[in-house]
Amino acid sequence: MVRMTAADSFVQAAQALPLRLRQEAMSMTQEERARAEELRLRAGWPMTALLDGRERQLGGPPVEGEELQQLVEIASRASLHTVLDQVRRGYLTVEGGHRIGLCGTAVVQGGEIHSFRRLSSVNVRVARQVKGVCAPVLDGLCPGGRLAGTLILAPPGLGKTTLLRDLVRSVSEGEGCIPLRVALADERGEVAAMYEGRPQLEVGRRTDVTEGCPKAQGLMLLLRAMNPQVLAVDEITAPEDVRALREAVGCGVTLLATAHGEGRGDLERRALYRPVLEEGLFRFLVRIRRSGKERRYTVEELRE
Repeated sequence: MVRMTAADSFVQAAQALPLRLRQEAMSMTQEERARAEELRLRAGWPMTALLDGRERQLGGPPVEGEELQQLVEIASRASLHTVLDQVRRGYLTVEGGHRIGLCGTAVVQGGEIHSFRRLSSVNVRVARQVKGVCAPVLDGLCPGGRLAGTLILAPPGLGKTTLLRDLVRSVSEGEGCIPLRVALADERGEVAAMYEGRPQLEVGRRTDVTEGCPKAQGLMLLLRAMNPQVLAVDEITAPEDVRALREAVGCGVTLLATAHGEGRGDLERRALYRPVLEEGLFRFLVRIRRSGKERRYTVEELRE
């Protein structure tokens, strides 16, 4: 796997843009490219870049609808039919793990999105590997050197997926802990970012990944097929996810997951998360908060 700087990752993601927009994106300074998290394209408005959580207009002419369609053709290598499963879920993943979110007028068949008739917005999310981000919490999550069940909790945009990915990688590689077999249910392709069967972001040599499958089904598939020691999933969002995690714990598997929330109080108040606490599915809770431009991690023990 090629090691890339943050600026290199931006350049790679920008290759999905039509020529005019690509040149506009590349007019950003090296330092800005390294900080840019997303490129946002909305028909009728100039392209913007998301830097440090804020959108900045790049100053070029408004994006045309035809340019949005060209972007999809570039990203799919002019073979849209080969990526229709992803398009139905509202995104495309390109080489390097960069994720292209799609928004517009949907074509619905049988109650499900089939494709998009006309695009109105596209979001190019720059994928970056942040290795070592789990270092401040890893020791505390591994009593006796072995990972214990861990739930990562934070509001959107604070790096839950980034921390999850690095924990998966570290446990799978045995960096700072006992190496374990990890099975990752990556429904939206944001953790491993699979492309042509290979993770574009490092998740470790002992990690098996299922992508594009609903989380609950993916968890059960991995549990039964891959004999994991650790089962990882990004974002618990439905009762069936909790039921699948409950079954995994009953089979002796260690859980590693993320959820949206501010703190333990959110777990206690929300019906979806309450069984997580009451049944002791996780031993540790990792909370993420922003302090200026930095992220701070707090580890809390949920059960002895």
